[in-house]
This record gives sequence, structure tokens and C-alpha cells, in this order.
Amino acid sequence: MPVATARPIVLTAAERHRLKKAAYGHSTPHRDRLRAQIVLQVARGLGNAAIARATGVHLDTVSTWRVRFADGGLAALADRRRCGRPRRFTPVQVAEVKALACQLPAETGTPLSRWSCPELAREVVVRRIAGSISASTVRRWLREDTLKPWRYRSWIFIRDPKFRPKTARIMDLYAGTFDGVPLGADEYVVSSDEKTSIQARCRCHPTLAPGRARAMRVNHEYRRGGALAYLAAYDVHHARVLGRCKPTTGIVPCMNLVTQVMTSEPYASAKRVFWIVDNGRAHVGEL
Repeated sequence: MPVATARPIVLTAAERHRLKKAAYGHSTPHRDRLRAQIVLQVARGLGNAAIARATGVHLDTVSTWRVRFADGGLAALADRRRCGRPRRFTPVQVAEVKALACQLPAETGTPLSRWSCPELAREVVVRRIAGSISASTVRRWLREDTLKPWRYRSWIFIRDPKFRPKTARIMDLYAGTFDGVPLGADEYVVSSDEKTSIQARCRCHPTLAPGRARAMRVNHEYRRGGALAYLAAYDVHHARVLGRCKPTTGIVPCMNLVTQVMTSEPYASAKRVFWIVDNGRAHVGEL
């Protein structure tokens, strides 16, 4: 029985240059480097057995890449496409899961306020969309369309019939005009509000300042100092904040903040100061 002879390889200058770059490049993947080295040694006239000993691979591996390169050139050194594992889920099932994620749980009779990936996976099985599915698979499908049903943003219906004219005046002030006339240099716009229930915590040990390659260190132990309210007045056009802390909010602390601002410069000598506040009881007093 005749023995098959090894197929010779003759490289062009361009092929030799690309193979050397792949065989000795520092960033070349190991498999590509090994294949390039095999082809280069084949082109030098070495036999398969000698190349296998020099590269530390099996004789069949050398033979495979010799034949592959002889038949297809440089392009044949890349991995061939593999069929892979067959798909478990059809495109229709994927679409049904995404459609379910876009529905409110209450619409499906599920006692949830928002969907999570584990809850969606359980609902998919209950509805028989799929026999079984993992939460990670659901999460991967939702990530493809940037769907995050567990996130929400709150909003409120507008009930004030005069909302548009009121808002228009405020937006004009923010833009620096009043009744169509630009504000002067001695006219200011101040927006005021308060933050309630701020925890006053007194650390048992002083905080350590940050250093090189070291974050700021805050002691874990603290003493409770009660809850405080912070009242702030923000100068819209000059990015200046004036504030004060009080045990509670109300019309009296609010007016004290107004007095604090209006008795300080440049507001004390200003031509006009526009105050923007909401309709909360802290700003209008008892009704």
C-alpha cells in the first residue's frame, strides 16, 4: 500500500511576512502563533515528525494545518464555523418573554408591583411559554433590548388648571426675564425649599483624610443626634446657596430663612428679589 507523501508548501513574500508577524508577535493568540510556526517550518522543508517534536504537538495536528494551508492559504488557518448546541428557545418564545416583561404584573393577576428576572422566569413556566428557563437567560434577553421592568420613576398628574401660566412665569425667571423684560444686574431669583428628616449622626472618632492610594476613612460607630430639617435658598443665576438647620419646618423657620437672605448682601440692597417656593404648608402657614 503506497504511503501518502507530505504536501509541499511554497510561500510568497507577503505570506511569509504575515506568518512571521503572527508567529513571533507578542499579542498574537497562542493557537494562531502555533499554526503560523507550523506552516513556516513546513515551508523550510521539515517533515511532520520533526515539526511535531519542535512544537510539542501531535503529528496529526501538524498534518492537519499543512493540508489546510495547502488547500486554502492564510484564510484556512482561522477556525471554521461550528454549528454549536441547538437552540433551546425559538424566536417566538423570546418575543413572548419580552412582551410579558413590558406588561404590568397587575394586568396578569400577579401580586407584584414590579417584575424581577426570577419572577419573570417563574411566570414564563406558569404560562407554559417554555418548559423551564433560568433567570439569567431572561436577564440576557432583556439586556438585548435594554428592558429593565424592575426600575421605575415616579410622576404626578397635573391638577392645577392654572399650571401652565404659573410655570411659564417661573421658567421665564429661570431664563432671566420677567414680563418679557430681561432682569437687571441688581435683580435676583431665589428658589427655596427644605429637606426634612435628615439624620444627625455624631461620629465617635474623627474622620481620616484621604491619602495616596487610600480612600477617606469614616468611623462606623456614631451617636444619634435626632432628625433635623435643612432649609435652603438657592440663587439661580449665581449658583449660591444659603441655608440653615432647624428641628422642624414651618412658616416660622421659613421666614427666618427669608430674613437671613434678605438681610445679607447683595440681596439687602437689590432692586428686586424673586422668591420661588411651592405651595407646602411650610411656606404658606396654617390654612
